Amino acid sequence: MSIKPLGERVVIQKIEKENVTASGIVLPDSAKEESNVATVLAVSEELKHSDEIHCDVAEGDKVIYSKYAGNEVEVDGEKVIVLKYQDLLAKLN
Repeated sequence: MSIKPLGERVVIQKIEKENVTASGIVLPDSAKEESNVATVLAVSEELKHSDEIHCDVAEGDKVIYSKYAGNEVEVDGEKVIVLKYQDLLAKLN
């Protein structure tokens, strides 16, 4: 997949939650909560080379993002989310 975000944007892909609880109960899709944890796929060149904004994320990082942020698009059959850098809440280590 080749996607290059413009402006102060990043491209992320959701990490789906497990649909089995710790006790082994299988959850149906209707009972599953949407995950707001994702993997960063691409960071815009403007963010990488900006003197004003210190970009703390890079490709491959796991992040938490605002639940209703960004636009979901399909690229090469995969669903990704393009969102503003400011909509990222935290980076997971």
